[in-house]
Amino acid sequence: MRHISALPSLTATSLALVSRPSSSLFSSPATNRLVRFHFRPRTMASHIVGYPRMGPKRELKFSLESFWDGKSSAEELQKVAVDLRSSIWKQMADAGIKYIPSNTFSYYDQVLDTTAMVGAVPPRYGWNGGEIGFDVYFSMARGNASVPAMEMTKWFDTNYHYIVPELGPDVKFSYASHKAVNEFKEAKALGIESIPVLIGPVSYLLLSKPAKGIEKSFSLLSLVENILPVYKEVVAELKSAGASWIQFDEPTLVMDLESHKLQAFTHAYSELESSLSGLNVVIETYFADVPVEAYKTLVALKGVTGFGFDLVRGTRTLDLIKSGFPSGKHLFAGVVDGRNIWANDLAASLNTLQALEGIVGNEKIVVSTSCSLLHTAVDLAYETKLDKEIKSWLAFAAQKVDEVNALANALSGQKDEAFFSANAAAHASRKSSPRVTNEAVQKAAAALMGSDHRRATNVSARLDAQRKKLNLPILPTTTLGSFPQTMELRKVRREYKARKICEDEYVKAIEEEINKVVKLQEELDIDVLVHGEPERNDMVEYFGEQLSGFAFTVNGWVQSYGSRCVKPPIIYGDVSRPKAMTVFWSSMAQSMTSRPMKGMLTGPVTILNWSFVRNDQPRFETCYQIALAIKNEVEDLEKAGINVIQIDEAALREGLPLRKSEQAFYLDWAVHSFRITNCGVKDTSQIHTHMCYSNFNDIIHSIIDMDADVISIENSRSDEKLLSVFREGVKYGAGIGPGVYDIHSPRIPSTEEIADRVNKMLAVLESNILWVNPDCGLKTRKYGEVKPALSNMVAAAKLLRTQLASTK
Repeated sequence: MRHISALPSLTATSLALVSRPSSSLFSSPATNRLVRFHFRPRTMASHIVGYPRMGPKRELKFSLESFWDGKSSAEELQKVAVDLRSSIWKQMADAGIKYIPSNTFSYYDQVLDTTAMVGAVPPRYGWNGGEIGFDVYFSMARGNASVPAMEMTKWFDTNYHYIVPELGPDVKFSYASHKAVNEFKEAKALGIESIPVLIGPVSYLLLSKPAKGIEKSFSLLSLVENILPVYKEVVAELKSAGASWIQFDEPTLVMDLESHKLQAFTHAYSELESSLSGLNVVIETYFADVPVEAYKTLVALKGVTGFGFDLVRGTRTLDLIKSGFPSGKHLFAGVVDGRNIWANDLAASLNTLQALEGIVGNEKIVVSTSCSLLHTAVDLAYETKLDKEIKSWLAFAAQKVDEVNALANALSGQKDEAFFSANAAAHASRKSSPRVTNEAVQKAAAALMGSDHRRATNVSARLDAQRKKLNLPILPTTTLGSFPQTMELRKVRREYKARKICEDEYVKAIEEEINKVVKLQEELDIDVLVHGEPERNDMVEYFGEQLSGFAFTVNGWVQSYGSRCVKPPIIYGDVSRPKAMTVFWSSMAQSMTSRPMKGMLTGPVTILNWSFVRNDQPRFETCYQIALAIKNEVEDLEKAGINVIQIDEAALREGLPLRKSEQAFYLDWAVHSFRITNCGVKDTSQIHTHMCYSNFNDIIHSIIDMDADVISIENSRSDEKLLSVFREGVKYGAGIGPGVYDIHSPRIPSTEEIADRVNKMLAVLESNILWVNPDCGLKTRKYGEVKPALSNMVAAAKLLRTQLASTK
């Protein structure tokens, strides 16, 4: 394990890197002096909430993974980070952005950065004070050989995951990471006056959980008084360093918060008011409308200069602003979508801005993004193979920066007519393009409204039929789809795509990999096998590539967690399945074994939620179209003799609207979409689904309503939170596999640890419905980790079968 003095000590290391004569991007070889950026004149105020960190070609990902593997040093990782940050700042400065954010970069996660800042390190990581270094930081994120990682869950309703803080009444907050101040100074040394961004104290607490062993009833907000001194220290240092603005992100204000939680915001910012004196402060909200009471609380906060709102997903917030906005305050108007890749409708956004300008005044309106651009791809300029017409309809993060600037200029009377005309032409092209609409698909999807698409037999009868057919032992073992994707395997796919090897060579290579995975599972004595998905680049992209209505990028990567990036497909038109997508590989795998082989599919809701979705029709209409395509695939797998079919809905919970008033409608069409996919299969065909890294307890009845035969759900990393719902009396009669170990950590659990976890499950679930499986797929792990972990998992299942048999 590495030990370095700070995370990262930018004043000492990174600023030195910036001033190097030849190895730095930002110094002059002739004079060996720091080169400052020169910017365009600024007009109307513009602002970016946050920006992607990975780099246009995932530079940070590869640097992180090299560091974790011991192939590069901390200094080399820091050098990559310095170059990425400065290039991002330069890009925004060159575009004319006035309010450029700093401290939105992260080596893993911005919430984990805040945990480091306030020194809230769980005791198991052995931190004894001082500046938090990479060793402690990455142990919290990923675990290490002796202790597990902290819980990871979805960031609101996005596919980004954050590390959940663990807090209790005895937590001793202390200023333990100076990252925010160091990055502000780093930007300033480059001539950029940035806005340092901090996750606000109240949202940080509300996004936390009680530490293990602490009662659930413990009030996290009782820690407000304890955490504020650290924020005051950070603010004082930023002020001393020359900051004139600070951005506090308080996204929990868009949730349905009880009055005492709203009062916590009032109290916290009242306490911070004197510390914030002399600074301009903007509080950012995003991802949804701000409820009426929260809006009233927000705009009344003391010591605050401006307020940021998502006006893309929060259109009703416009009515609140029009009905009353505090005089003399800045409005950061988030009119450019930070969550999708469609080009902004500049004319419509300008109309919105002009209406708002009439309310708040032209000196107080700031054109902004709806949220951080972290959730979109980086730069469309790197997409050289994308269809030209479709490309003209899109805007990635770099282009959204230009859109913000163009709108700010237009609002100040300096409209770029050519830029606006090209934008209008692109929108007209998209609206009229014949490639968008398929009338037959639309009719088929519309016809779905007349039925709820349930299987004809109830789940208990189906399970009886499946037990006779599959002949599985009690506590059957399985995995959840993917096996490790080696460099050699990725090379095979890459070469086939580049036509460097022929189809026969490709099929032979994939067949050999499937055979290796099947033999390994048989050696481990796993009961229900998977083929390992060696032919798949991504669980959504793989299917999108074979469905109509999808487009694909080469470098459209988006961070999911840590170094893990995904490349969401773009759904631009009506969706259908031209031919079978998985039957060939699943049939091949089944022919290699007498054990049941799972057919592996991604469900319609997950394909929808993990894609960039067309915004010209309701999401549920697109989801129904995808459901019909997956239904055809399920039925073809069944005809090919595949008796167990897993339809992953990993992202079902993720798409749940943040506001309770909108959740029932979403769950209705999302669950219905899943049922459509498998409503026609035989009783003996066992339908599995899988969900991961979200809070499921509040939607457990909708999960039951999906009517799957077996559900596997992430459980181990979240401290077995899922089991509490069954302790509280929820009756569940289908098969269920709560994950027994965390696959996002390199740590290998022992047989005893897994057996102990399964015993906890048996305390609340019947043994005849319980499955034993990991938390998630194994794609990101190495075989040196996978083999012993699965061996221990199978050993634990066998041990418990013996114990159960002896008690009968």
